[in-house]
Amino acid sequence: MEQTKFGYCRVSSMAQHEDRQLIAMIELGIPKDNIYVDKQSGKDFNRPQYKKLLKKIGADCVIYIKSIDRLGRNYTEIQEQWRIITKEKKADIVVIDMPLLDTRRGKDLMGTFLSDIVLALLSYVADNERVNIRQRQAEGIAAAKAKGIKFGRPARPLPENFYSVYAEWKAKKISLTEASKKCGIPKGTFYSKARKLDHIYEPRNE
Repeated sequence: MEQTKFGYCRVSSMAQHEDRQLIAMIELGIPKDNIYVDKQSGKDFNRPQYKKLLKKIGADCVIYIKSIDRLGRNYTEIQEQWRIITKEKKADIVVIDMPLLDTRRGKDLMGTFLSDIVLALLSYVADNERVNIRQRQAEGIAAAKAKGIKFGRPARPLPENFYSVYAEWKAKKISLTEASKKCGIPKGTFYSKARKLDHIYEPRNE
């Protein structure tokens, strides 16, 4: 009896594209209606499409994934999801990028043993690479900050009338509330910008 094919794709943010994974699924002849895609981080593993897929599959099904790290965010989760799919749901898994991880092959004890070894190794590698990527990102950000590179949203330009309003406020002709209204910015923002100007124009003690 031919197994029903399913595909699962995951990208870690809405800005990323799942095209590479989808192309691989379509080339394998998986119906589009049987391809489930989650566009969110695996941080908490709260993935709606993955959950729908788990409800669909059974002993006569096979799930295709592009790479082992699509199953989970770390070694423990990859192992757990593999167990749920193969033991509880009794479905097969095929990892496209690693042909050795194909549970349709080697159903005997030796085949299962070899598959488990490869799974454990690849899960560890995927987990370790994720940790290394985070470390490299942190080191890169630290190095960039040391060079004076700023991160985050660029600062909004000051209103055109800011300096004239600032002068009025500094001369105590208007209140902070009035100044912020004239500039069309929150009081806290106006005060913060004004304090920076105060610092610039404060006379230095030579």
